Amino acid sequence: MEQETFQQIAQTIPPEPGIYKYFGSSKELLYVGKAKNLRKRVSSYFNKTLSNYKTYELVRRIHSIEFTLVNSEQDAFLLENSLIKQYQPRFNINLKDDKSYPFIVIKKENFPRVFLTRRKIPDGSEYLGPFTSVARVRELIDFIKANVQLRTCKLNLTPGNIAKRKFRVCLEYHLGNCKGPCEGLQTEDDYADGLRRLKNILKGNLGPVINGFRVEMKEAAAQMAFEKAEIIRKKIEHMENYQSRSVIVNKHITQVDVFSMFRNEGDAYINYLMVENGTIVQTHTTEAKTQLEETDEEILSFSIAQLRDRFNSSAPEIILPFPVEYPQEGITITVPRAGDKKKLLELSEKNVNYYREETERKKMLHLSKKTPDERREVLEQLQKDLQLSELPVHIECFDNSNFQGSFPVSAMVCFRDGLESKKDYRHFNVKTVEGINDFATMKEVVYRRYKRLLEEEQTLPQLVIIDGGKGQLSAALESIEELGLQGKLTLVGLAKNEEEIFFAGDHESLKLPYDSLSLKFIRKIRDEVHRFGISFHRNKRSRGTFKNELENIKGIGKHTADQLLKTFRSVNKVKGASDEELIKLVGVSKTRLIRNYFSGQTDEIQAG
Repeated sequence: MEQETFQQIAQTIPPEPGIYKYFGSSKELLYVGKAKNLRKRVSSYFNKTLSNYKTYELVRRIHSIEFTLVNSEQDAFLLENSLIKQYQPRFNINLKDDKSYPFIVIKKENFPRVFLTRRKIPDGSEYLGPFTSVARVRELIDFIKANVQLRTCKLNLTPGNIAKRKFRVCLEYHLGNCKGPCEGLQTEDDYADGLRRLKNILKGNLGPVINGFRVEMKEAAAQMAFEKAEIIRKKIEHMENYQSRSVIVNKHITQVDVFSMFRNEGDAYINYLMVENGTIVQTHTTEAKTQLEETDEEILSFSIAQLRDRFNSSAPEIILPFPVEYPQEGITITVPRAGDKKKLLELSEKNVNYYREETERKKMLHLSKKTPDERREVLEQLQKDLQLSELPVHIECFDNSNFQGSFPVSAMVCFRDGLESKKDYRHFNVKTVEGINDFATMKEVVYRRYKRLLEEEQTLPQLVIIDGGKGQLSAALESIEELGLQGKLTLVGLAKNEEEIFFAGDHESLKLPYDSLSLKFIRKIRDEVHRFGISFHRNKRSRGTFKNELENIKGIGKHTADQLLKTFRSVNKVKGASDEELIKLVGVSKTRLIRNYFSGQTDEIQAG
């Protein structure tokens, strides 16, 4: 839709809460969004310079717009999630999760059977779950069978059939696994009590179940039924052992959901823990594919709504690593700083990191499984798209990294014949650059890399990717020119957010189709250099190689330096903070020390 066309209809869009739908020329639903102010939100797509290629693609394809007014922001939130779940529009966030998960069903019948199923039939039966692991469901069912006497037969136990004595007890009765409702030896009320115990077990609420068994054990002992009392005692012991393995947090944390997220460019990984009565009863990690310029808050908020709906959660509290707007009534958002809830969040973060590392490892393994002909096809497509004079069988990619505005390092990865060549990967400690200067850093490391290859008479790559925009590309090109390597290799810059490719001297960038083989391969190379650089940074920090620059200030100790960095997030932001902000955190005298260190002046600091 052209901007002029949109301007004609903009005033017809009401400035009220609701959801909006974008349709393509074939009436296909492209995108669903929510807004506090529909007119303002929809207008933003057409009135701003689009920096994201996918957003540009969306706006270019919009043929018509529909909107629905609602009464509140909460209603808009719920309706948006419902429509995305139903239609899965192309440009909305997509949770990559198309599995069918198992349920435990309590069948609607006399003396209900309990079993595993993947099919939900609207027959009035009660479905518990879904569960993320079949093995976990089978373990639960086996545990329940060992402790709660429920029938496993398929007999039609109507009152009439039981009264006519159509059935006889089976081996399960004689083994003590069933109380014989088929012969009228168990009442429906007593059977219902077993079902209540089952539900408590599934919720991790074993206290009432154990207490019920203790009452039965005392009654059996009082009646001199010591053999029965011993069987019940073993069940209590079995449950207490099971509980000790399951309870990993304070039992007073009764019902909460825990979410954590790891963001990596266009991918986001979300872990979900469902906690009831101090027990984790569900754990699930999934991947969200972002499409436009969604923030971390938008991705996490969307994922929370989708996963809580999928797993039928009614928890009144949600534990998160950072605040999000979640406009559902009766829900408390908690960002813990310490204690048992913080431990739960850390466990969730541990799970999401493990899942992410495994997924990325499998992706790289998938690439390695391509045949040589398939890999060559990717390289030939890349050569064609970038108009390279040679097939790029040797590609190198550079990326700069720093920690909270300090401690710059760089990384380089190498791909040969379409596969990562890890023996050629290199880390660089920046030597000649003071402070954070991405351009100078890139110039230094590119110079060092190719000066070394020239000295050792090694082959040069056909393609060098600089992870950054025009500035980093120009800096890298200076080194290539100083080494006299112009024309002997091709340098391109990859813009970090827009996935645009820049060539030296070109005013216009190259935008490859976002689902093309070439761009997917370039993304893979970029993700690998990010992973390699981040792991180098993490290892150096864990070894204590980096020192907080603020510790260099005489009179500022490690505790104060860490406090400043934690509050302001970077040394540069500490430097740019106002006197009032610094005084509030560290006091007048230390604020003066900080100002003197950065400015070399002795300006008077005024308190208050």
